[in-house]
Amino acid sequence: MATNNLIIVESPAKVKTIKKYLGSNYTIDASQGHVRDLPKSRLGVKVDEDYEPEYITIRGKGELLSKLRKEAKLADKVYLATDPDREGEAISWHLLNSLNLDPKKKVYRISFNEITKNAIKESLKHPREINQDLVNAQQARRVLDRMVGYSISPVLWDKIKRGLSAGRVQSVALKMICDRENEINSFVPKEYWTIEADLLKSGTKRALKAQFYGTVDKKIEIESEPECNKILAAIKGKQFVVKDIVTTSRYRKPPLPFTTSTLQQEAGKTLNFATNKTMMLAQQLYEGINIPGKGNIALITYLRTDSTRISDEADRAVKQFISEVYGKDMVNSVSGIASKTGSNIQDAHEAIRPTDVNMVPSDLKDSMPRDLFKLYQLIWRRFTASRMKPAEYSQKQARISVSDYIFNINSSVCVYKGFLNVYNSDDDTVERGVDFGILEPGQTLKAESINPLQHFTQPPAHYTEASLVKALEEQGIGRPSTYAPTISTIQARHYITKDKKMLYVTELGQIVNDIMVKEFPDIVNPGFTADMEKKLDDVADGNLDWKEIVRDFYPNLEKTVNKARKELESVTIADEETDEKCELCGRNMVIKYGPHGRFLACPGFPECRNTRPYLEKTGAKCPKCGSDIVIRKTRKGRVFYGCEKNPDCDYMTWKRPSTDKE
Repeated sequence: MATNNLIIVESPAKVKTIKKYLGSNYTIDASQGHVRDLPKSRLGVKVDEDYEPEYITIRGKGELLSKLRKEAKLADKVYLATDPDREGEAISWHLLNSLNLDPKKKVYRISFNEITKNAIKESLKHPREINQDLVNAQQARRVLDRMVGYSISPVLWDKIKRGLSAGRVQSVALKMICDRENEINSFVPKEYWTIEADLLKSGTKRALKAQFYGTVDKKIEIESEPECNKILAAIKGKQFVVKDIVTTSRYRKPPLPFTTSTLQQEAGKTLNFATNKTMMLAQQLYEGINIPGKGNIALITYLRTDSTRISDEADRAVKQFISEVYGKDMVNSVSGIASKTGSNIQDAHEAIRPTDVNMVPSDLKDSMPRDLFKLYQLIWRRFTASRMKPAEYSQKQARISVSDYIFNINSSVCVYKGFLNVYNSDDDTVERGVDFGILEPGQTLKAESINPLQHFTQPPAHYTEASLVKALEEQGIGRPSTYAPTISTIQARHYITKDKKMLYVTELGQIVNDIMVKEFPDIVNPGFTADMEKKLDDVADGNLDWKEIVRDFYPNLEKTVNKARKELESVTIADEETDEKCELCGRNMVIKYGPHGRFLACPGFPECRNTRPYLEKTGAKCPKCGSDIVIRKTRKGRVFYGCEKNPDCDYMTWKRPSTDKE
């Protein structure tokens, strides 16, 4: 009699993919995520009973669980094949506690980093028990997050308005964005100057552009116009002489394969994908895409990982591919790229890579939607590039002496592309080629022109989703799986808005952050949150009791919440009134916040629905037409100052204009 095996995965999308690889004696079904959770209507943690969680069956999962119980009862063996991370381990544990199985029934935990035939077959050969340490790490995170959210959010409802929320990670992320906004607002531009010289060799017509450096011994930063004029006076009419020419080689290492964080960052920068969109598309690539003629095929490995390592098998396969397609000399002999340290189950995974490097993106372009293809292509290129030779640049620098000063002419030319044949990111150095063949030490050059240029330092850039993810990761806040939902939550609460990729704090977000900083400083302290992540890792490693974390955390939280309820005054959020008149009804327009940032709206809504763009005034007047000077931004986000009457008046300046009050 044939053995009847049941495999339970998380997502129904995986079922089709896995069924292809296993025989008729396997039943594949899906839990569709969690089947048990804490109740939504109350805290769901028995504080007086040593913080025991109160798990209940998730509404709507009763019928599904009934079906899974019947299938499990008929099966000879049950395999719990939920995702290979702490969350997946917890789902398997909840399933085991919900299936009501006979204690004699054989139940196994299996996991695989990719949904391929070899990976699934191999996992079935090595079943294991549920890792309770990983389950406890997930329980600790869930309980801590519930305590913060269900304790502090009602305070925000009472003191500001309903519908607001606080969170263990989201509140830190909001504070980071607010801190950056404060940095930008308090930034004082600093003046500096540069000098460029267009130099000609006798008998040539093409000028070489040289940059002022300083003296032979040190670099000089020119901080004012008088300093600049002093240098200009010293070199006026003097000969420019080639002092020496130095040639060096620079090697640019290939990139590491993607982790969850670096994938979110790169997809944000190069594809303009929001973090939640990147994760949604990556999930589809992991679970399987229907390829005509081949059925459902999983295209990438598991998408939630802190690791940059890859398996020996994948390493051999990609090097063979590179050798056959690009040539043996393109294969990087260096292998065994190290993983991040300090993370737990995610580091047990591989990096995010294609399941089969031979499935080149161009062959699949017509088999999937455009955005899916773009993300797969990005992952494939990054992985392939990671095993290719470094790129080599020839760098030359000619030092030109004039009076007591030095000017430099720099050149950087790629002489060996290496991995750049496959992958080139925005971070790659721009190539600058200069013909140095016409230069020799001791040669004199004529100054065709000498150009002093005034500049002003710019404030730090607003966070984008990509740069916020990078900052969160660098400070050890949250985990790869938390970044996308964290950013989505603070946007959904209208704490921040996004405009041209950049994140801006709303008035509501600033008020919530001010309250959190004042009343709950530990919750928004990045160091405190990062330390909590380390403790969760200790739980996952089996070195710390998860309830010990909760016991240390909750009493102080309860105390600060009670204090805030008694002492915190209610906050009324009024629309900010401006001097701008509504051209339809004459009322003073107010500032509102929408999905694209601030805008002006008539307070007479709904009778008057007039709106128009918001332009922040500097207080200065346009020297051309007398209108107000407003703050504007280039497409790349650089701040400049222009006339509010643009395009009728084309006045603009990079320097913040002074006002009569200054």
